[in-house]
Amino acid sequence: MRIGSSIVLIAIGLILALAVNLDISGVDLQLVGWILAAVGVVGLLVSLALARRPRPVVAREEPYTPPHTHPRDY
Repeated sequence: MRIGSSIVLIAIGLILALAVNLDISGVDLQLVGWILAAVGVVGLLVSLALARRPRPVVAREEPYTPPHTHPRDY
């Protein structure tokens, strides 16, 4: 889960938990919203922790190129 999808889950969850006032039999939209928001927060924290993880530095070696000489120097 990336940062963007985590923010989308948080937004959808908070909208369901706080702004939607529908009564669907068998489904508690407020609970579903809070669950989505919690999953989004956990995903955001994990994404940020993985983004701050140190990455190995690989030094790239340049191929050997002989020094430029004039053809008359041979």
